[in-house]
Amino acid sequence: MSEHDFPDDLKKLQAELHRSYAEYRMLCRTLPWSTEPLSGWPGVKHPHTDEVTAGREDSPGYTPEQVAAEAQLWARIRELSIEVSMHPYWNTLERGPELVEARTALKHHADALAAVSE
Repeated sequence: MSEHDFPDDLKKLQAELHRSYAEYRMLCRTLPWSTEPLSGWPGVKHPHTDEVTAGREDSPGYTPEQVAAEAQLWARIRELSIEVSMHPYWNTLERGPELVEARTALKHHADALAAVSE
């Protein structure tokens, strides 16, 4: 990919988007599998190995705090996505392959990627 001279504020927005999305994924790993309380189901026992697969434990559903945390992070991700995609820098590029390549390059820019490895 070619080098781009992205403005600092755009790189910071992309880094914050990466950070927020990483935080969101971490939160989601801790949440129950269902937002509402639901009964689980038994797994299927393999006839030869006796391994049980595909079952689920009961889900207690999300607590009000978990609902709020998930909604807040997702709203922040949407907000940052809009800010990045509507940044005035994109108007300085030709529409077409150059613009697509630049948007991809920003997502993989070292400054943005460093935000999630800190």
